[in-house]
Formats: sequence, structure tokens, C-alpha cells
Amino acid sequence: MTPTPRGDTAREASIRRVHELASAIGEAGLPWVEDVIPSVRGVLVIIDPLKAGRDVVASLTVCARDADTRAGAGGLPCREIVIPVCYDARCAPDLEAVAAAIGRSTSDVIAMHAGAVYIVECLGFSPGFGYLWGLPEALHLPRRDSPRPRVPAGSVAIAGEHTAVYPQATPGGWHLIGRSPQKLFDQTFDRPALLAVGDTVRFEPISYDKFVRSINAPGAAGDR
Repeated sequence: MTPTPRGDTAREASIRRVHELASAIGEAGLPWVEDVIPSVRGVLVIIDPLKAGRDVVASLTVCARDADTRAGAGGLPCREIVIPVCYDARCAPDLEAVAAAIGRSTSDVIAMHAGAVYIVECLGFSPGFGYLWGLPEALHLPRRDSPRPRVPAGSVAIAGEHTAVYPQATPGGWHLIGRSPQKLFDQTFDRPALLAVGDTVRFEPISYDKFVRSINAPGAAGDR
């Protein structure tokens, strides 16, 4: 399957730049930096004012220059993550409605969604929830008029120009077009979230039988 091009090189460069800047700050070992949080268009740096001196701005400027150097050299290597997805109707309560809304078949929706390559633009909403940019324009739909009070963990959804996988069972208003057995967040790990800003993500279709076998395996999303 040939990946669908994202088309917006400026936006992709912005996502990569945020990734590089956050990495540069995190790797600098600055004693007054408590946390580094990349967002859609920038990086939030949380500092301890009791430890910070007059070199805060200068030190962050050095990090920004380091990020520029990395970008000029081709950027940091980014991980490619493949997430299995079952698009069977039993895992995709909104698939038919999405297909009807865009005037295409369910097979077309699956092919477009699984045929694209996405970039993690930011994390938010719930722990490990990645907003994946790169959704084909034909699949851009507004959120549901009535959010669901409970969306199962592992649900694969679309809304606006993003797709995502729900790491936990939470309320949600996105259109559910599949479900993954992949666990996206585990607070017992040193790195709890599977996804990070700048990662590349692809979806790999799997059968319903494989989903059922996988969902009960260690490390699966489960039905939490």
C-alpha cells in the first residue's frame, strides 16, 4: 500500500522543530528544568525558580541553536510506530456513518485511513493520547454532535484533521472507526506513553479474530 502524502511540508517542519527543541532542552541537563512539554506550536518549559539563575534565557537560547543545528543536519531520527487496528464493524461503531457522510464505501475509508502516514503533533486530553496529523482530507469530519460517555480503550477515532487511539476508557466525541489491542500508556514504565511528539505512526489492519486473540494478551489495551 502506497502511503498517502501529507502535503503540508511547513507544518511537518514545525512539528519536527518542536520535537527537536524539546529534545535539546531535555538533554541539556539544566538543573532548574523540572519538565519539558511539547505542544502543537511550541514547548512549555517548567522551571524551579529557586534553582534558576540569570542564565535561564541564555541557556534556552543555546538549546534553540542546538535544535537549529540538528534541523540543518536533517533533524533527529524519529521512531516509526506501527499500530495494529481492527476495522471490523464490531470494533468500529461509526465506520458506516463516516462512509455515508463522505459518500464513499467502508472499504474506501479503511484504505484511506490505513494508507496514510501520520506524525504525532502533540499529546493531550488524557495520558498517552496522541493527536496524529496526516489524516486524508476526505476523512475530515467535525466531532459527533453527542459525545459518548464511555469510549473503550484502544478505540481508533477521527475528528477534524486528526486521528487518534484512546489509551484509556474515557468519554469522547470522535468518530470510532476501529480498535487496537495495542497498549498506549502504562504508568509502570520509565516511559509511560508509547507515543511522543515527532513520532511517525502507521496503522496496520488486522482481522477481528486476531484482535480478539491480542486483546487478552499481556500488554494489550484491554477494556479499561
